[in-house]
Amino acid sequence: MENAQEDNKEFKHISVLLDEVLEGLLIKGDGIYVDGTMGGAGHGFEICRRLKDNGRYIGIDQDEDAILAGTQRLKDYKQQVTIVRSNYCEINKVLKELQILQVNGILLDLGVSSYQLDTAERGFSYKEDAPLDMRMDNRQEKTARDIVNNYEEMELFRVIRDYGEDPFAKNIAKHIAAARKGSPIETTGELVEIIRAAIPMKIQKNLGHPAKRTFQALRIELNRELEVLKETLEDMVDLLAPKGRLCIITFHSLEDRIVKTEFKRMENPCICPPGFPVCVCNRKSKGNVITRKPILPSEEELAMNKRSKSAKLRVFEKIEQ
Repeated sequence: MENAQEDNKEFKHISVLLDEVLEGLLIKGDGIYVDGTMGGAGHGFEICRRLKDNGRYIGIDQDEDAILAGTQRLKDYKQQVTIVRSNYCEINKVLKELQILQVNGILLDLGVSSYQLDTAERGFSYKEDAPLDMRMDNRQEKTARDIVNNYEEMELFRVIRDYGEDPFAKNIAKHIAAARKGSPIETTGELVEIIRAAIPMKIQKNLGHPAKRTFQALRIELNRELEVLKETLEDMVDLLAPKGRLCIITFHSLEDRIVKTEFKRMENPCICPPGFPVCVCNRKSKGNVITRKPILPSEEELAMNKRSKSAKLRVFEKIEQ
């Protein structure tokens, strides 16, 4: 997600892989571009700068703070800009309501933004004590507190194992289940201490923060991040005009694996056995993978912005039918 640093609860932008995204989108002055995770519109601002009067930018975000920040950031381009509060999984519906059939580019900058991490009361950070929230859309009723206190121990284990890839997932789930028997776990600080107790101290010294993987897992589960990504990728490619580009920035291996796998499948969807002389399944390619290997941040970017360390950009181009 676009990185930001908090200053009086305002977005300040350090847009990850900015030049690489702009190059990947192949921006045309009269094109239509959708930013499915607008955030504070750091990428969006640079896209808008490159548009002519007949170009168009549609910014989508489910976070109320992002909508306010993005609207302010793009105020000088309001004739070309449409901002919609929604999840990018609703991209078909959003574009249909705007009577747009095809777009020239779509950008997703996934994960949690630095603004969300740095705003303690949002409950995303394991470094600050706050209510267990983690909702990217505060209109949603379910919070991380509900998962921590209501999921069965085996279900917690599955979430932490699959979405956090934590080798101590079973023991963490066991400790959470035991701790909540007395009273509900209410805050991030309480949860961090429970996780610390579940991981041997000698392991913690070489592991980074012991709660990092569990917090990631809870956030992904609560916001359905991986399901939404997998379910929406093909829809987005179908919305592209010929030679249109889909650019996706991921921040962990689970997201990147989905994007890599789905891009490859859409490029070569044939399911015929390898020995068949001709294709009989009639599945047609939707386009080409532009990035055989993901694009990574430069040394300069890493020096300026440590949170860009795990970023990977992959690009897919719609085929000309």
